[in-house]
Amino acid sequence: MVAFLIAAVKIIILLGFLILIHEAGHLIVAKICKVTVNEFAIGFGPKIWQKQGKETKYTIRLIPLGGFCSMEGEEERSDKKGSFSQASIPKRIAIVIAGATVNILFGLIVYFILIASSGTYVSNVVDTTLEGYTAEQIGLQQGDKIIEINGQKVRSKYDLDKITSNIAEENNQIILKIERNGNVQEYETQLTEKTSKYTGIYIDKECKISALEKDSPAEKQGLLVNDKILKINNEDINGDVNKITEIIQRQGLGTLLITVERDNQEVNIELTPENVPSYYLGVNLQVAENTFLNHIIYGGIETKEFAFSIIDNLKQLFTGRVGIDQMMGPVGISQVVAETNGIKEFIYLLALISLSLGVTNLLPIPALDGGKILILLVEAIRRKPLKQETEINIQLLGFSILIVLSLFIAYNDILRIVN
Repeated sequence: MVAFLIAAVKIIILLGFLILIHEAGHLIVAKICKVTVNEFAIGFGPKIWQKQGKETKYTIRLIPLGGFCSMEGEEERSDKKGSFSQASIPKRIAIVIAGATVNILFGLIVYFILIASSGTYVSNVVDTTLEGYTAEQIGLQQGDKIIEINGQKVRSKYDLDKITSNIAEENNQIILKIERNGNVQEYETQLTEKTSKYTGIYIDKECKISALEKDSPAEKQGLLVNDKILKINNEDINGDVNKITEIIQRQGLGTLLITVERDNQEVNIELTPENVPSYYLGVNLQVAENTFLNHIIYGGIETKEFAFSIIDNLKQLFTGRVGIDQMMGPVGISQVVAETNGIKEFIYLLALISLSLGVTNLLPIPALDGGKILILLVEAIRRKPLKQETEINIQLLGFSILIVLSLFIAYNDILRIVN
């Protein structure tokens, strides 16, 4: 019971706080733009506290998840002074975009503080080279600074890994620039090719399949999300996630026999992984000096990559690489929040969800802030607003789609939890 109450408090604090600052963004910019805010509410449902300000009623409501910022003329057009519908288009766009902007900035700032105040960072300076790899063959030395590959800047190990992971088999010719003793040297060479087994499976800490890449061998050959891997080639996994990877990678060419638990039954699936090439320079890089400046620099680099990873995930959704059934909604998020251990992990999740919420809210989908911005841009191009009935119908359509999508995602979240 105590664990349940602690989990509930964490969920309320996280989701309630993030929606609160989102709506506060709308409130502050509306006030700056002299648009009348009739009510600013924390929570939903019956009022349990209220205070009337000069023009805005501030309320706390019974259900502590969320809130709203009700502006004059926002839902239905109004000719009153201070009406949202009478404000200029740039002011209306500024008000609408403010909520998502606050979430994005909050997420980035919190993540930057977490990263910059802890941990170590791997630089772009060579420590050692690996025997038989490109770096050794072309004579890279300890202290060499890798500054560029194929015109792309390298500032950290993350950059190096990202660039080399995008090297294609048919285009494995690279131009490598390094700095040695203050002089820039250039090498035209090829990365070392290594093959690995590709299945398209993503596994959680309980050895359950949490996601499958679209058109991957695992998806094509019958494995399903929520299958729990028990054995590979009749070798017990015993809940060891690392053992799954180790067995798959050491297996030679051929088919694996995967035994999974599905609907309380053991099911055997024959899986033939694909051999996929990967390309490596073959270096171990030095840890950056523990200085304040390096904390700022590398914290900034990792924060930028953190932001772009959210955008990349959305791209994968819209390009079909990730299915809608793999998305996580409030139910799934609540489970993840409940399972957080320690304040640092909780704050990291707070930053992640805040950034995700902000970016998602800017998508040009009716009923989201991005959809409202799109309608305002159409109004600016037409030099006149859409008919109010048309605008309401567009918003209702978008809201209906979001409700159906939310129910579908919640259903999948529940299935994942139950299974």
